[in-house]
Amino acid sequence: MALPVPEGFDPVEYINRPDWHTSRMGLDRIRELMGRLGNPQDRMGIVHVAGTNGKGSTCAFTAQILQEAGYCTGLFTSPYVIEFAERIRVNGANIPADDLMEVTLEVREQAEAMDDHPTEFELMTAVAFAHFARQGCDIAVVEVGLGGRLDSTNVVPAPEVCAVAPIALDHTNLLGSTLAEIAGEKAGIIKPGSSVVMGVQQPEARAVIEQRAAACGCNVSCVDEQAVLGTPAQFGYKQVRDVALRLRGSYQVYNAALALEIAWALQSRGFDIGIDQMKAGLQNTRWPARFELVADSPAFIVDGGHNPQGAEALASSLRQSYPGVRPVFLMGVLADKDYERMLDVVVPLAHSFVCVRPPSPRALPAEELAAAIGQACRRCEVDAVPTQVASSIAQGVQLARTQAGNDGLVCAFGSLYSVADIMAAL
Repeated sequence: MALPVPEGFDPVEYINRPDWHTSRMGLDRIRELMGRLGNPQDRMGIVHVAGTNGKGSTCAFTAQILQEAGYCTGLFTSPYVIEFAERIRVNGANIPADDLMEVTLEVREQAEAMDDHPTEFELMTAVAFAHFARQGCDIAVVEVGLGGRLDSTNVVPAPEVCAVAPIALDHTNLLGSTLAEIAGEKAGIIKPGSSVVMGVQQPEARAVIEQRAAACGCNVSCVDEQAVLGTPAQFGYKQVRDVALRLRGSYQVYNAALALEIAWALQSRGFDIGIDQMKAGLQNTRWPARFELVADSPAFIVDGGHNPQGAEALASSLRQSYPGVRPVFLMGVLADKDYERMLDVVVPLAHSFVCVRPPSPRALPAEELAAAIGQACRRCEVDAVPTQVASSIAQGVQLARTQAGNDGLVCAFGSLYSVADIMAAL
């Protein structure tokens, strides 16, 4: 029976209330909340994906493959790009407004009865699993929010597959200062009884993942970097060949390969997934703001790269897709990111920069980013790159397009939090 709707209640506003808009690591609250809801996460298979770079795209590829194979498939990812409902999908459809209202009220009733109120992300996780259970999902593909071991998504019992996308230094204030420490946190999703798959890893990260898997008695399969063939326009990996990916970033071939390894791991556990469904899944996957061409005259690329590895992948994609073209970078970053190393990667490519401040309390002021660009030019020993500061993202879009001219290229990157405002301005 549906709960009555309080006057003026907004489910997204409730979940995002500043009162619990904090990151408090730990599983006690989410375990209590899920228990009060009847543990909906136990009613479906789970593919749990951790990592630093590419985990969102890997989740999208995997969910589409499962959907093509005929499974009712949930997908939980973060952050959203345009609207909150993108984070919770079933068979590619965002959670409908009525369902979001009903499920959030159900979660709210239990959360308000707890002595220690759940955090924003814990509420979101509970809403996702409750929705998937209501929709009768056979399986859900779940992206870790932060880290792994203490992330609220780790409330799931032994997943069908635990996957770890490539790991890099990120969130060092919370996860550790070395690759091995961060890998240890992300490998915390691995549990006895699961299959383990990992993307291409640095040796010290790979060793930690393999040790955790061995301790849990789990088999591990890894992406074979040498078997990844071609480009996104004509991708091949092992027995899957001649696939045209819609996701055209040069790095997407590795995310697609990881999704195939996940599909084969599921196949070995009894899931009926054929080669044709794998190919169709990869070809039909759409995922916004991953080296996405969103406008012409000038060409306007939006990319979610937000750390040095993302910047390197972006630079590689630009060289591959737009050889010899010097883009106008529309850039905004969060203050806790390693933006200095990001700038060292892209400054040598730049025609100019337009700096904006993302809509986040963690955002770096645009003026500070502009100063950092000047410092990066000196470090990289290149001539000073023209740089402007915009008072808003909308103004930044206008300035960048003007600088590029009709035949030029604008590349917006640095934070997914800016994408909705960029798209609105376009």
